Amino acid sequence: MSENDRVNGGDNHEDAELFAQLRSLWRDVDPMPAALIDRMIAAVASEGLSDEYALLTLVEDPLGAVRGDADALTLQFSDGTTSILLHVTRSATGAHRIDGWVDTVTGEIELAQGDRIRTTSPNDTGRFVFDDVPDGLTRVRLTATVGDEERTLSTPQFEL
Repeated sequence: MSENDRVNGGDNHEDAELFAQLRSLWRDVDPMPAALIDRMIAAVASEGLSDEYALLTLVEDPLGAVRGDADALTLQFSDGTTSILLHVTRSATGAHRIDGWVDTVTGEIELAQGDRIRTTSPNDTGRFVFDDVPDGLTRVRLTATVGDEERTLSTPQFEL
């Protein structure tokens, strides 16, 4: 045995054999549940999914079809302290108009579609508008002031 092995507590080969025996003992005494690996993969894959589901709530407009506004969509996003309401309609040009409202003091609001980013600021009542928004995956981000703390709210992507 070398001086290094004596300092480190013994032979690495002996340690490996000991760990193999312990593994075998525990495998016999307390075997791993058969579905554990599949359940862990599913748990990791779905982590954050419930947060995104809670964040995105589709708000139904029962009068939408009566008014002839069949191409309108209303979405509400919230993280528990800040909420954004978005009303999306199709314009005459075929693009979309997004009317939005935020319920906290907010600086800039950002609309992102891939690499294309547009910004606007809400008025005193929290209302903002994005005109001529093309079809595609869209995300809205804002930084809100809640008390003395600044918080960023980023919606999941939604398709226009």
